[in-house]
Amino acid sequence: MIAFLVLAVFPAAVLVAAANDIYEFKIPNWVSIILICAYPAAGLAVGAPPRVIVEGLLIGAGALTLGFGLYAGKIVGGGDAKLFAAISPWIGAGALGVFLFNTALSGLVLAFVMAAFRKLPVLPVYAHAPWLIQLHERKKDLPYAVALAAGGLLSFSQTPYFQLVFGG
Repeated sequence: MIAFLVLAVFPAAVLVAAANDIYEFKIPNWVSIILICAYPAAGLAVGAPPRVIVEGLLIGAGALTLGFGLYAGKIVGGGDAKLFAAISPWIGAGALGVFLFNTALSGLVLAFVMAAFRKLPVLPVYAHAPWLIQLHERKKDLPYAVALAAGGLLSFSQTPYFQLVFGG
């Protein structure tokens, strides 16, 4: 029972990050902190070998380094870089390629959907939802946490923790 609850932290946190990025173009730091802090606790709850937990943390450190490089090059936002690093340990080495592919594909779909949405005129109903106006008008910005969340959720069933709880 505890394993299921701790495992649920991942999908809940990435959905909160995606929703917040759509709503405010910001990913709260507490979401990434919860993901990082819950990762070892989830490993203990699901009975992961220490090797798997350490491997995930090393993947997260590598993802953080890559993310900071992309942020320094002004390719991604700081919140996206931190979220990428916080998601990566949960994904593990075995599902990392699938996660990156799913995230890239989700990002492409997101870019097309946002481009189509932004070509439409601003509708009067948007006045009741100021976040829609902001989403429509910030043409250079893309709420990439949506793609990261989609990539993570699509890959979650292949992660080491999920496999330990549900078999595989």
